[in-house]
Amino acid sequence: MMIWHYGLLDGWNEQANRDMQAWEVGNGQYWHQNYDPYDFFTLEESHAKIPEILQKATSEGIVTPILITQGSVYPDGRIQSMLLKGIIPNQKVIAIPSDELNIKSEEIPVVIGRRMAKNCKLKEGDVTTIRWRDVNRTFDAAEVKVVKIFNCNVPNVDAGQMYIHIKKLREMMQAPDEATMFIIGEDFEMNESISGWEYKDFNFLMTEMNEMMKMKKVGGSFMYIILMLLAMLAIFDTQVLSIFRRQKEIGTYIAMGMTRKQVVSLFTVEGAMHAILAVMLIAIFGTPLLLWLMSIGMTMPAGSDDMGIAIAETIYPVYGAGLIIGTSLLVFVITLIVSYLPARKISKMKPTDAIKGKIQ
Repeated sequence: MMIWHYGLLDGWNEQANRDMQAWEVGNGQYWHQNYDPYDFFTLEESHAKIPEILQKATSEGIVTPILITQGSVYPDGRIQSMLLKGIIPNQKVIAIPSDELNIKSEEIPVVIGRRMAKNCKLKEGDVTTIRWRDVNRTFDAAEVKVVKIFNCNVPNVDAGQMYIHIKKLREMMQAPDEATMFIIGEDFEMNESISGWEYKDFNFLMTEMNEMMKMKKVGGSFMYIILMLLAMLAIFDTQVLSIFRRQKEIGTYIAMGMTRKQVVSLFTVEGAMHAILAVMLIAIFGTPLLLWLMSIGMTMPAGSDDMGIAIAETIYPVYGAGLIIGTSLLVFVITLIVSYLPARKISKMKPTDAIKGKIQ
């Protein structure tokens, strides 16, 4: 149970890291110095001309610029706030299907995610109106056409967001050659800082996800402690019953010259052998079960992807060697302790009383 649950969390963490790297964070990012993803009011001041070194990397296709601004969409006469993101159609850094933006259309082609489409009740081919504000803080509006609805496991990529050709968004914002952030792909190595831009490495961008996983493991530990206490109680009772039913045997050992320390060691080793046997039986019967659960995964309930965290429809557990060995050693040590305690008690009996079978 412990191995399965920890394996499920590790599998979720691996999938989330893989999906977020592919769809959102890449191998790191450069943010404009004023950009704060948690403060939309900073977006108006969070774009600038692309530095020369990043312009070169962009032309080589190893980084991709993103221009972000606030906007509103009016599906069926309703109004909904959103983020309008400009992206290069032919980029290969992240998995957004931006190449669909190359489609010729009278309206401005846009790409949205499944969550955005669901909230706005839009489908592919629909035409709707969007409104935005340029750098001079003048409002403008235009019609857009949904050319692609993509599906991904990262809500931060598609919830309340609309993707548009970056050149078109620059024209709309009157911000030529500007960007808010850069997503870094593979094979990008740069050791120098860029004035006006802050580098965020992969670990920084994954901080929230990793912290959440740590919290979930801590929360799950309470369940492990309860299960372990129940197992310890069962082992302790079994060992106590076994030892007290063998009082005459223990008294005979002591009468024949064995020291109390040797008697305690004998019964503790016997308990350890039982623990090893239990681990072997669990390995024989549990390994096929764990492998089967790993192959089919665990399907998450409907609506779980609306929680705002990266989570796949099916999570596949991952059982690392450290997890299996560590859990087995923990069970073995605890069994050793609960085997030692009753043996230590019975060794203090008088040999004559033990041989007579007097319960103490």
